[in-house]
Amino acid sequence: MGTEETKDPLKGVDWKAIGSELQKDPSSGGKSVVKKRLPKKIRQIPDCYFLPRMSTPSTLAFYGACIAGGIGAGMLLEVWINKKIKEDGGVVWEFGK
Repeated sequence: MGTEETKDPLKGVDWKAIGSELQKDPSSGGKSVVKKRLPKKIRQIPDCYFLPRMSTPSTLAFYGACIAGGIGAGMLLEVWINKKIKEDGGVVWEFGK
């Protein structure tokens, strides 16, 4: 296998000449610096990371289903408690006489 030369853009740069320029005139260093580009799209960071980022209808459907499931579970629990009370004689608390 042959040796491949790596393409180094800074291979032929005279670093000593650049250093001496900066020592003579420090303000000239800012002129040769390449300006940084601004990002094309700034990323919008959500306020709360734990909330899913879904569309509004999907979010309403998801949370609505969770709320409906909680209400249904509460109704089933209430029916089960009422059934147990009837089996035990209909008294929830007995106070000592």
